Amino acid sequence: MQQRNADRTRSKILAAATEEFAERGIAGARVQRIAEVAGCNKAMLYAYFGSKDGLFDAVFSASVDEYLSVVGFDTEDLPAYAGRLFDYFEDHPERLRLTNWYRLERGNAEPLAAIVAVNQARLDELDRAQRRRTVTKQFSSVSLLPLIQAIATSWSSMTPEYGTATPSRASRRKAVVAAVEKILS
Repeated sequence: MQQRNADRTRSKILAAATEEFAERGIAGARVQRIAEVAGCNKAMLYAYFGSKDGLFDAVFSASVDEYLSVVGFDTEDLPAYAGRLFDYFEDHPERLRLTNWYRLERGNAEPLAAIVAVNQARLDELDRAQRRRTVTKQFSSVSLLPLIQAIATSWSSMTPEYGTATPSRASRRKAVVAAVEKILS
């Protein structure tokens, strides 16, 4: 019973911290607000995660794990991967905000080993596909992966002033897939 309560508390803290960090970033997030929303005290939060940075790292790592389990990665159909990536971040904009906060506020920090491993695995898959000639060698894997990710998330960077000119979600997704198809041809 004790372990289930600990797991439940940890889950509540992670959920509250995900919302707080996505909305305010690391610098703007307040541990007191996270603890209040999670229904615990700050001491418990520090006992589980050590620090606010440790909590953010746990939130970001969990977010990446969720993203990977939903989106997957398949070098046999990279345009479809880009479409799934587009869909995921359209459905979960808070996850994209977490990624942006990670880049902005943790860019000079020690890289998270789990994230490094995931990225290296995807780069290795792309390298193998390029050696099999199922993926173009026009771009190195280390260039191709961020290009695909940038295309898939490009609509999120549009300013509100773009306004009514913004195409429908279906049209935006279609453009993402077509753009990835084009760079792969």
